[in-house]
Amino acid sequence: MSAVQDAAPPQPSASPPPSPPPSQPLISLRGVTKVYGEGALAFQALKGISLDVQQGDFVAIMGPSGSGKSTAMNILGCLDHPSTGAYLFRGVHVEGLTRDERALLRRRYFGFVFQGFHLLPRTTALENVELPLLYRGEPAAKRHAAAAQALADVGLKGWEHHTSAELSGGQQQRVAIARAIVTAPAVLLADEPTGNLDTHRSHEIMELLWRLNVEHGITVLMVTHEHDMADYARRIVHFVDGQVERDAPNPAPLMLRPGHKSVTAAEALPTQANQPAPAAASEEGT
Repeated sequence: MSAVQDAAPPQPSASPPPSPPPSQPLISLRGVTKVYGEGALAFQALKGISLDVQQGDFVAIMGPSGSGKSTAMNILGCLDHPSTGAYLFRGVHVEGLTRDERALLRRRYFGFVFQGFHLLPRTTALENVELPLLYRGEPAAKRHAAAAQALADVGLKGWEHHTSAELSGGQQQRVAIARAIVTAPAVLLADEPTGNLDTHRSHEIMELLWRLNVEHGITVLMVTHEHDMADYARRIVHFVDGQVERDAPNPAPLMLRPGHKSVTAAEALPTQANQPAPAAASEEGT
């Protein structure tokens, strides 16, 4: 029996947030705090951060361990909620949504990539990539076609029926990225996506994220400790002690520097004009 079954849980009914006008950020945090615990045991992970992210941005978030980077990413991805402050996504106050509405927002607009690949070990690459579409209730034929295209987009055409155990670390992370983009998300949240890879494979993954941002129009927010990985971003935000210490554009992203040589010979991704709208805003696309 296939590890991917045809049944899927029902989804809550909600209207998708509208596309933001050009002057409005895709994402906006305003005075966001996060406190864990109570009384003498309380720990404030975020101390009133404010941050805007425009549609199409590629943002690297840096800072020492315990600086609040991952807490902020969890809030951005609707995996957690602020203690105080406002989180707006396309102008909608996320902190005011119900748990089911946040879950729907997360499934429809966000893709996630982590340091660990989190693949099902005895399941094929194709079946791993299909999983988000299974949860949406998509029919099998549509799942198969979309997953195969996502694998081709990350340079794994021909590897669809290999299990995770038969793939290298770099290939497994590519499968994880394909799984994150198979739903055509508006935002890709990547938490230390190269943390388990060697230098060469790390640069391959970063070039892939760059191409997804440029050619598919996916907004990328990435947490990293590595300055050479952050160099791929157009903007670098530094967190210290739960606050934004510095937020500045990267004047020369690595892929745009004269003389930079790509580490991969992968074919260019299809242009955004040939892809579904990244926001997947229509009900028909869900």
